[in-house]
Amino acid sequence: MIKSVCGYCGVGCGLEFEKDKLIGDVAYPTNEGKLCSKGISELISVDTPTRLLRPQTRDEITNEYKDTSWSNVINKIASKITNSPKEKVGFYLSGQLLTEDYYIANKLMKGFIGTNNVDTNSRTCMSSAVVAYKKSIGADYVPVRMNDVHDANLLILVGANTAEAHVVFHNRIKSAKKQGLKIIVIDPRFTDTAKIADLHLPIKPAGDIDFFNLVSKRIIDEGLVDEKFIEEKVNNYELLKNKFKRIPITKMLKRTGLSSEQFEEFWQMYKENKNIITAWTMGINQSSQGVDKNLSIINTHLLTGKIFTKGNGPFSLTGQPNAMGGREVGGLSTMLAVHLGFDKESVEKVNKFWKTTKVSNVVGLTATQMLEANLDVLIICHTDPIYHLPNRSKMEELIKKIPMVVEINAYENSESSKFAHIRLPAAPWGEKEGTQTNLDRTITKQEKLTRTSIDCKPDWEIFQLIAQRLGYKDAFSFTSPKEIFEEYQEMTKLNPHLNIYEASYDNLSDEPFIWGEKIRENREFLTKDKRANLFFVENKLLSEKTNLKFPLTLLTGRTRDQWHSGTKTNLPKTLMKYKELNFCEIHPTNAKQFGIQDGDEIKISSKRGTIESKAILSEDVRIDTIFMPISNRDINYLTHDLYDKDSMQPDYNHSAVRVERV
Repeated sequence: MIKSVCGYCGVGCGLEFEKDKLIGDVAYPTNEGKLCSKGISELISVDTPTRLLRPQTRDEITNEYKDTSWSNVINKIASKITNSPKEKVGFYLSGQLLTEDYYIANKLMKGFIGTNNVDTNSRTCMSSAVVAYKKSIGADYVPVRMNDVHDANLLILVGANTAEAHVVFHNRIKSAKKQGLKIIVIDPRFTDTAKIADLHLPIKPAGDIDFFNLVSKRIIDEGLVDEKFIEEKVNNYELLKNKFKRIPITKMLKRTGLSSEQFEEFWQMYKENKNIITAWTMGINQSSQGVDKNLSIINTHLLTGKIFTKGNGPFSLTGQPNAMGGREVGGLSTMLAVHLGFDKESVEKVNKFWKTTKVSNVVGLTATQMLEANLDVLIICHTDPIYHLPNRSKMEELIKKIPMVVEINAYENSESSKFAHIRLPAAPWGEKEGTQTNLDRTITKQEKLTRTSIDCKPDWEIFQLIAQRLGYKDAFSFTSPKEIFEEYQEMTKLNPHLNIYEASYDNLSDEPFIWGEKIRENREFLTKDKRANLFFVENKLLSEKTNLKFPLTLLTGRTRDQWHSGTKTNLPKTLMKYKELNFCEIHPTNAKQFGIQDGDEIKISSKRGTIESKAILSEDVRIDTIFMPISNRDINYLTHDLYDKDSMQPDYNHSAVRVERV
């Protein structure tokens, strides 16, 4: 029996492999033996006809791919990088990578190629939370753990559908509810998560800042501020207090789409409960004001002192299995490794550690900027930007202009593969070994369950081959993921709050390691002055507005049994039964308005494109909005490429659309 960890969502469930089947690991603290339907079926994704098994190349994207040798393609890639300005090279990584994969790619690009153009698809899901945590508490540090729900009295879920996106964590929430936990769900849709709520608030899209500002004002006005905590630990209170004296309460409540009675019902529950967790995910982060939405939530916890204690705190729920690990090793273009910034001291530290002089203090291109940057070389690893970036028609035209696009993937049926010149076969989950960090700072080990297929290689090894061909053999001579992890552990000593250097690689399968626990115990913020920062933010109404031609707002999200584009989850028949891949929820009032009946084939159009779907009439979706799952691979032909100015995260949930019968 081999113990490992699931490679799907950020919950990071422990599992056991025995005789070609997977079961939950009852000893693993995160899931205690429970697995969701995706996790149980994960073995099927390893042995499938859609696997990419050999290196392939072509000169033009209109040509067919031809099999080639690793030596040939690595030579071609290294030659193109060598003959390109470093600013014209980009690495586009993924939260599906293991920490060791991330580390090697990041070390190569930032330390030896000499540009910070290495970013990840986590940019499109978690970057707003990263920026907000750094601004408010001083570092990309999640101050809540999943088991805290058992110590909480009230859980506020906003823009988060845990029943479908974090299934095993949702089971923990339901268990805590039986013990007395109260639950409030704030979401334009009456989701599967809302079905277990004590209160559902059908907020208008983009009403979140107004809502949490109203909460902060009531905290101040009704004397619920923890004055001692503020005095000892928090900056900018008087400034925030003065700002809230002048906010237009009636207008803000109207923008939330909620009645005063609904807000008062929320407020009574809020006041009556001592320990409060506010948890959120893409419904908050994926916005043109995603950072401000995060800050408006964090403000409520700083004002009340409900942070860094059990059962309290602002809890960003990471979507991908190792988005957290990628952030820790510097897989974002807006930070260096181990949570260091681009200040002179940090650059010197990283240069010295890697024995190089090439680390730049210039912020690199984000994933959402790379296709617009006229790159010469773009290496895409275990992700599918043509599928997941907004305004897809525009992105397709941009990627066609890049002279060399390299795709590293375990599968051959991505949308981005249509635009690549080289495809490199990577080992998927189950065929490789390494570590990942789940959504509450728990590091564990993903084990190799079966042999690596034919000509496939783990991602770290592919980046190491490129590095060696570029002439950096001394710095890239690793023989195992363990060696990489242990070098990374040494690097974490450059930033003491990231105490991953205390972990043991060999013990991680049996005993996961949780970093940063002393920060909570000491209630110590990670800013320079060791104090948290309050920020006054306001709703600037930056998202695309509906109008007579496009009168509806498009909402997007996951369904329980599907993972992103469905490269893996479209394979098991068991995962195709729960919900269809392509459907459109529309309120009966809007359906009647547009002459649409349940089951009709419909067209959904925005200024950017048109796609087709099937209408499902449902009162669970708010009037004047529609919902479509991201398992529809064409969905981003509709979405707007508006970004948050601080995080560069896309505004996926506010595109103006119209619907009509086919």
